[in-house]
Amino acid sequence: MPPLEAGVRELLEGAPLAHVATLMPDGSPHSVPVFVGVEDGRLAFLTSPGSRKARNLDRDPRICVSLTHETVPSRMAQVRGRVVERREGPDAFRVIDRISEKYTGAPHPVRDDRVLFLVESDRSWSQTFG
Repeated sequence: MPPLEAGVRELLEGAPLAHVATLMPDGSPHSVPVFVGVEDGRLAFLTSPGSRKARNLDRDPRICVSLTHETVPSRMAQVRGRVVERREGPDAFRVIDRISEKYTGAPHPVRDDRVLFLVESDRSWSQTFG
């Protein structure tokens, strides 16, 4: 798998607006906003294990994540790939809290019912318009 492109990694150092797109059972897209970060060179995001996106990814690991810089909307990126790891428990919360702190300044307030997904990129790119 190719590493995340440099501009994507740079966006992920901040707290970008991120949307995860997964595939519904009928093949239609499902897209929702998430908090994102990087763990072991892979894109990481958290959700509830029973969420629609988690159920979609349990069935089909293909994913696309779009990113927009938190204050400069003309800076954007995309990561296409697949979920290669799912973490729960203390190992997950170590990363979940780090991601939450980027966005909220505090550890994640929900201390159960969270899972971390790690995504390996098939393709990533970034662009700034204007």
